[in-house]
Amino acid sequence: MSAPVLELIAITLFAAIVNGGLGYGFSSITVPLALLFLTNRVLNPALVLIEVVLNAWVLWVNRDALGVIWKRMLPIVIGLVPGVIVGTMIVTNVGSSWLKLWTYLLLLPLILFQAAGFRRPMKSERAIGLPFGFSLGILYSMTTISGPPLALLLNNQGLQKREFRASLGFIRLAESSFTAIAYLTAGLITKQSNLLIPQILPSVLIGVPIGAALVKQMKVETFRRICMSFDAWIVGFGVSTVLRDTRVVAGPGAYLFLLGVILIDGVLLYRFFSNHGRFDLARTS
Repeated sequence: MSAPVLELIAITLFAAIVNGGLGYGFSSITVPLALLFLTNRVLNPALVLIEVVLNAWVLWVNRDALGVIWKRMLPIVIGLVPGVIVGTMIVTNVGSSWLKLWTYLLLLPLILFQAAGFRRPMKSERAIGLPFGFSLGILYSMTTISGPPLALLLNNQGLQKREFRASLGFIRLAESSFTAIAYLTAGLITKQSNLLIPQILPSVLIGVPIGAALVKQMKVETFRRICMSFDAWIVGFGVSTVLRDTRVVAGPGAYLFLLGVILIDGVLLYRFFSNHGRFDLARTS
């Protein structure tokens, strides 16, 4: 196997473990790393086709909660359709380097919001559903990433664990299916992309059950926070690399962006574990 193939297998195995534990995170881990040696136009179609199956599995496992959540999530799903069309047009027409940069810049604040433990329940779900779905459709079809914004929304809406996972599965199955159709119509599903699928799929089949078992041994919030920290550093590195490659910032100065991300995340990580430790101490006293 070539080095890029081995790297892709290792990346997707780790990402599948995260997805198995959290119910999301496969693309938000895979994409920032894989874009270091692949382009969106090659990577995205392969991930979308795999995620159709992965999201169908997540929804099936949590199908008993589908009857409770589907009406609440339907406005988001309807809003996905025009967003996916717009995002597919962007992927088709924007240069690969700039598309990588926008992918990273869109992803980073969403990760840091999660790392900061942002919580703000939306009182008017129906009113926000369509615009949120439209924005989500653009983001997903451009990057195949939707877990961070979905988690930000759903974590704040008082859903039970299975309702949360069923909502993720329902929305993400819709967005991946719509995007697969849009990519096929736009001619983005090519032989080069399809060749990535057999390299990625075994990692998914192995990693998802491992993540589901691992999260039972660790608090979900701690597992999520560690994953988000790792993701933030990778995205910061990705932004610095693209800034250097596009010569927006010349030389080593581009990596000051990565340093800034590390410092911000370090503060958030310290706050999380400090508060987490005090909470555990209070519970045991």
